[in-house]
Amino acid sequence: ASCLVGSEMCIRDRIKRMPDVKMVIVEDNASICEMLANIFRPFYQVLTAADGEEGLELIQKEMPNIVVSDVVMPKMSGTELCKQIKNDFNTCHIPVVLLTARTAVEQNIEGLRIGADDYITKPFNPLELVARVKSQLRRYTQLGNMNTQAGGHIFKCGGLLINDENKEVTVDGELIKLTPIEYNILLLLVRNAG
Repeated sequence: ASCLVGSEMCIRDRIKRMPDVKMVIVEDNASICEMLANIFRPFYQVLTAADGEEGLELIQKEMPNIVVSDVVMPKMSGTELCKQIKNDFNTCHIPVVLLTARTAVEQNIEGLRIGADDYITKPFNPLELVARVKSQLRRYTQLGNMNTQAGGHIFKCGGLLINDENKEVTVDGELIKLTPIEYNILLLLVRNAG
């Protein structure tokens, strides 16, 4: 196995192949997209898109385990793509790692504020990128994809009622508005109470 960087231990030696993990890479620069695909192909199923709109269609169709996206792209930016992913109940559980050449702290904070799970500045070290992606996958695997596990159950805990079929939460009969992530965390806590 050839190393991607000059370290003694290759990336391939550090991470085992996870053939069931599907990744979508959204990058408008063809050479960077190919480089990213080559970094991750030994470990995951890799699908690519050249802009945010194409990426969103691919994500909705394929339901990947993780998305790695550039920020500045034509048609739809990476931050808008992330916002679309995180505001949709069907995709909100998917971790999103944003890549950017921008270095301003405000821009990094904006990406995290709209729901990005991680933010990496270009140029990046391939070992660090792979480690961060692996960390996001581990975190989401441990939390579980509550959206697909739920299956239309009703959970009660005191005055709290969670109707997973309708994705509604009420407390003492009053409807409570939650973001998709808040809802999934609450459902995880109720399902694993005690």
